[in-house]
Amino acid sequence: MNFMEALSIRLKELLTEKGITAYKLSSLSGVSEATISDIKLIRNKSVGLDILQALAHGMGIGLDEFFNSPLFKYENIID
Repeated sequence: MNFMEALSIRLKELLTEKGITAYKLSSLSGVSEATISDIKLIRNKSVGLDILQALAHGMGIGLDEFFNSPLFKYENIID
C-alpha cells in the first residue's frame, strides 16, 4: 500500500476507536470536514504535517500515537 492508503486506514481506525465522526473531528481539530473526507477517500496525493497534527490534537493524541501502527512500517509502504 502507499502512504495515503495507510493514512486513510489509520484515520478510519482512530475515528472508530475514539467513537467520533468526521464532523465531530472537524469541529475539534479545525480541519474542514471536506479535507477529512478527502483523506478518508484517498483523494489527495499528500497531506501536510500541520493537518495531521491538528487531526491528532483534535483526537487528543500526539503524532507518535497517530503513527503508532504497523501500517506505517517501512516494509508496508510501497510507493
